[in-house]
Amino acid sequence: MEGDILDLLLQLKKDKLTPIDLTLEDIKAIVKDVLLAGSDTSAAAVVWTMTALMKNPKAMKQVQEEIRKSVGKKGDIHILNEDEIQNLPYFKAVIKESFRLYPPVPLLVPRESMEKSTLEGYEIQPRTIVHVNAWAIARDPEIWENSEEFISERFLNSDINFKGQDFELIPFGAGRRGCPGIALGVASMELALSNLLYAFDWELPCGMNKEDIDTNVKPGITIHKKNDLCLIPKKYL
Repeated sequence: MEGDILDLLLQLKKDKLTPIDLTLEDIKAIVKDVLLAGSDTSAAAVVWTMTALMKNPKAMKQVQEEIRKSVGKKGDIHILNEDEIQNLPYFKAVIKESFRLYPPVPLLVPRESMEKSTLEGYEIQPRTIVHVNAWAIARDPEIWENSEEFISERFLNSDINFKGQDFELIPFGAGRRGCPGIALGVASMELALSNLLYAFDWELPCGMNKEDIDTNVKPGITIHKKNDLCLIPKKYL
């Protein structure tokens, strides 16, 4: 079937292909969830990645060099598109490492166990609400070497991804309850971040050092920086 998710939902309603009677209100709610999940989290992810890069100048320099070498100089006004960012392995590794250290939603949407099970000696009854701490999993020192450090290189020769198949990195959840906005969110984040890194060199305000950048967070389902990240952009071209 051609079209987007809205076309698909309307077709499901028209053909009555769902177990429930899908209404227009249901469709509006689903689309709202997708848009919110794909915009609020991606905005937070851009800020957290820029925070990590400013605290790690070597990584910032390397990712900017990769992007600029790949794209080249194309005039004063050039906006990277999705095709241009597909062959940037270090850029992709930076994003994975950012999702690992700073998952936009550290506690995934609660799950409910369907049957009786045992986990490391603990008996879990059916219909138990389970909270998955993606933040803690991604910083587990038994899984990740130097787990508290921002090291993008760990993903350069790794098949681990964040799309729900590798349970050591699940910022978007996994399975049928995975984030519905993952495609939109990641695409938006990649485009925004790559253009910020391509078009500008970034500096801290006068008198501020990288050690002064904090990683305190605001309360909420999606974590945003408590204190704004203030940077000075300098045009690259």
